[in-house]
Amino acid sequence: MQGSEETTEGKRGDNRIRSPIIRARDLVKNYGNVRAVDTISFEVMPGEVFGFLGPNGAGKTTTMRMIQCVSPPTAGFLSVFGLDVKDHPAGIKRWLGVVPQETNLDPDFSCRENLLVYARYFDIPAREAQKRADELLAFMQLTEKADVPIDGLSGGMKRRLILARALINNPRLLILDEPTIGLDPQARHMMWEKLKALQAMGNTIILTTHYLEEAERLCDRLVIMDAGRVLVEGRPADLVRRYTGDEIVESENSPQVLACLQEMGCRYEVHGDMVQAFSDQPRVLARRILETCNPGRVFVRRGTLEDVFLTLTGRELRE
Repeated sequence: MQGSEETTEGKRGDNRIRSPIIRARDLVKNYGNVRAVDTISFEVMPGEVFGFLGPNGAGKTTTMRMIQCVSPPTAGFLSVFGLDVKDHPAGIKRWLGVVPQETNLDPDFSCRENLLVYARYFDIPAREAQKRADELLAFMQLTEKADVPIDGLSGGMKRRLILARALINNPRLLILDEPTIGLDPQARHMMWEKLKALQAMGNTIILTTHYLEEAERLCDRLVIMDAGRVLVEGRPADLVRRYTGDEIVESENSPQVLACLQEMGCRYEVHGDMVQAFSDQPRVLARRILETCNPGRVFVRRGTLEDVFLTLTGRELRE
């Protein structure tokens, strides 16, 4: 749970420590004749929350598996903590904390026992493992459930326990695959609070998520992937500003509204019974539509990362 020595020293101004935790250059992963990851490059800096977004089959989970040293790259270069993943997988894995998408806690053990058994994989002495387990249970607000069997936990409690388990070895890098999948809003917000607290302690976090609001709230930077390639990289707010604008005008879809927007020379997209129009003066545009296009209704709303995602990857259903 503690920030790594590397991150802590970086906050003291040692510029050498600002080298990337993860560095990828022209990274490729093939499965037979299928190219799952196609020549991507990115860097993750100490203390960042960095997101991998994309539709199903985009290559984000494959990228995470290469970072975890469980799937070797086909080509290109990938280093974690300055170590090449091909040459030093054991040394890298020692400093990783992984939260998988599936709930894979051992149902035969209690909450505390799950943590203590997992600590053995890292050769943590029994007394130290007990201390860390109690601290993590308290941090995740699970102390009262310490001796409860896994089947007695709610979905939110299980996700928090999996995160606690990932922290038992004081990792330098947390890898989260859909960390709040299946959780209700209250449990999701609690997980967000814990992740932000971990970042404040100096932890570096990478994650995948299909919840675009989650990525917008948590990520300092992110990439959006599709078909194995990186489409864009940047800060969520910057991507929204670049691709959709801070505000979007929405109106009912009708021939008259479409004709008006075409006459105005305005960029727009049709989505079912709604039209989204984009302008650097959205409120002026909304007023013009209301006054001249007989729109039925028109309103201005905040642009979101979901708008960027759909603009770049499309709205077709991916299986």
